[in-house]
Amino acid sequence: MKIHILGASGSGTTTLAKELARRLNISYFDSDNYLWLDTEIPYQKKRELDERVRLLNHDILNNNDCILSGSIYDWGDELIDLFDLIVFLWIPSDIRIKRLKQRDVQRYGNLINEGEKRHKMHVDFIEWASKYDSGDVNIRSRKSHEIWLEKASCKVLRIEGDFELDYKVNRIINYIQENESKHPALNLKTIHLSRGPQIE
Repeated sequence: MKIHILGASGSGTTTLAKELARRLNISYFDSDNYLWLDTEIPYQKKRELDERVRLLNHDILNNNDCILSGSIYDWGDELIDLFDLIVFLWIPSDIRIKRLKQRDVQRYGNLINEGEKRHKMHVDFIEWASKYDSGDVNIRSRKSHEIWLEKASCKVLRIEGDFELDYKVNRIINYIQENESKHPALNLKTIHLSRGPQIE
């Protein structure tokens, strides 16, 4: 099974994908490793479009079971039909932004303080991430993700809310076990997890 986990920056896509891949013992990939070139200051220079698509397409096709975290909505349309399941994560903006600020402090320490060399990058990143729920389709936003999800031919599992990691992992594993083994031709496309453990 090929799984894609996406959501806003700070929603936990990477953490969830890594843990799910560990639990399932399958390959894990992150979209940033295809989008961005490896530079001294990260996230400064993008890889050419054709090259990133070629690299990701190769890795997905050469793994029967794998997980991709991150977002490819604005450059990976031709890859969307490779996935058997897409998981969309959403958490409230205030929780996300708090996480992102804490993450930058852990990564860069005092370098994000005013007057330091990473301060502007930090401020610009937080401002960009804050626009996810209200932004239009010209940026990485919920609206642009929803439009991209409409293109998916596979089932979409939505986990909306601030749930513990184990809960999210177990829900995905249970969903795969119940629906893929018992109902391989199931037409159900979207399942919502929005109020605790209840499934609609």
